[in-house]
Amino acid sequence: MEPIIIVHGGAGDIPQSRVQGKLNGVKASVAAGQQILAQGGSALDAVEAAVVLMEKDEYFNAGYGSVLNLSGEVEMEASIMCGKNLDVGAVTLIKDFSHPISIAHKVLTNSPHSLLGGEGAKIFALGMGFSTVPPESLISENAKNALNDFLKHGEFGRTEIGIKDEGGVGTVGAVAVDCNCHVAVATSTGGMSGKAVGRIGDTPQIGSGTYADDNIGGVSTTGHGESILKYCLAHSIIKLMESGNDANTATKIAVDGMTNRLNNTAGAITLSKTGDVGINFSSNRMAWAYIKSNKIFYGIEKNEVHEEEYVSEKPSCK
Repeated sequence: MEPIIIVHGGAGDIPQSRVQGKLNGVKASVAAGQQILAQGGSALDAVEAAVVLMEKDEYFNAGYGSVLNLSGEVEMEASIMCGKNLDVGAVTLIKDFSHPISIAHKVLTNSPHSLLGGEGAKIFALGMGFSTVPPESLISENAKNALNDFLKHGEFGRTEIGIKDEGGVGTVGAVAVDCNCHVAVATSTGGMSGKAVGRIGDTPQIGSGTYADDNIGGVSTTGHGESILKYCLAHSIIKLMESGNDANTATKIAVDGMTNRLNNTAGAITLSKTGDVGINFSSNRMAWAYIKSNKIFYGIEKNEVHEEEYVSEKPSCK
């Protein structure tokens, strides 16, 4: 089949001043993943590459620019899943590393475990050859301002920076199906601004933030983490697809179901095993993009789809 990749840059209250930056970011991210797929690369490598690009971009709440906990520190988490055999790799409470998604990928390929956290994750990462970075190098001015806003106003649960005029970042994720029909999903985040030290959200928990199954499809979620993990949002979408719903219908039913039940917002991107696309969010905005049939489709507002020509290599399966 023709390979396909879709990415999201976070669901939430994204201020207008940050919209174009987020759209530029998701378009660059999806292009990075598509290049790998076009060269015959795996879905796993494609989703990692797409997420790594967003972990470098302060417009997103992952890697550099992650939101801060109550102690003013970055504590990140990420997960990645292979739909071929349901292998997973996840990390949580990660500090001092630029790319949690790459560490999660190594957990998938090089560890007998599925989820590592805190000091254990750091020891593992160092053993795999990852280098630490100065903690302050991961902190943006927007993240500092957002924590100050939280301390003043107590608006807990924000995954988006930009309560007022500045900021606008969000959890990132990617879903891909490669030309060998394998599905993979990757999700990475800095969590919630003002979160407690040691808080773990939905992103590293398989079935909540991430799920992939070659027999069905793949999902990456974003939004209010505590609600997503209670609802097992990613797996809920997968089960709806397994029951016969198309990707878009399943995504909408589950996102609306979570919001109606728990009164908090979320978003998700979905691909079926045959490359059908699902996009839905109950938040004000969610940045997303995908590439299909030499076109890039993208948006951030509800019921909005922009389309541009995209010139890429002809897919070449190895």
